[in-house]
Amino acid sequence: MSGLFDLTDRVAVVTGGNGGIGFGIAQGLARAGAAVVVAGRREAKNAEAVQALERAGAKALAFAGDLKDEATCRALMERAVSGFGRLDILVNNAGIAIRKPPEAYTLAEWHDVMDTNLTSAFACSTAAYPHMVAAGGGKLINIGSMLSIFGASFAVAYGASKGGIVQMTKGLATAWAKDNIQANAILPGWIDTEFTRTGRAQVPGLNERVLARTPAGRWGSPDDFAGVAVFLASAASDFITGAAIPVDGGFSTQG
Repeated sequence: MSGLFDLTDRVAVVTGGNGGIGFGIAQGLARAGAAVVVAGRREAKNAEAVQALERAGAKALAFAGDLKDEATCRALMERAVSGFGRLDILVNNAGIAIRKPPEAYTLAEWHDVMDTNLTSAFACSTAAYPHMVAAGGGKLINIGSMLSIFGASFAVAYGASKGGIVQMTKGLATAWAKDNIQANAILPGWIDTEFTRTGRAQVPGLNERVLARTPAGRWGSPDDFAGVAVFLASAASDFITGAAIPVDGGFSTQG
């Protein structure tokens, strides 16, 4: 690949990159030429993702660890630099949801969601920062949600964490523009993944409501994120920072 979207000789870290949206993004970055470090808590699933990327001709490494730990975030970025020589792109995609009414939440569950989805993204971003500065700049891509925009009765903590992702992205974009680091967010809509299949099983009528409201008339797929991720990771987006881009088949356009 050549031109604005070429990621040859670039190195990307994708947290939660071993499945779903994260793996769709990892595949897109790899096809554009980037070497990819797949980070997740499950070693076997990480290995499967890396093998799939390598079969497609990409350079890839796996990293297993709990990114709620600050030292683990630093070790992840060091793994990318030791393995591939630099760090250019960070995709903060790791996340969980606990679906229940807010009055049924324990504070421990609240903290688990917030720490996994938001705090770990901040810790990974600050761990990546010095390596991106050393590389002359970088691309930070944070995965929010349509619940960065809307509320959901069954996902209050998740929505709060994803709203925080957007505001954190804007703050980092402002702080690090001087370092030639662009920070942007992607806001997925209803995407057909293992994560959302569980939600469909837990929330009666969800599938029908999603299809009725989505102009595209379908659930999204992880492959739908490859293009926007390559755009935000490449020179094509050098003057775009602090943006939050819905990728939702038009769901968020509907009243």
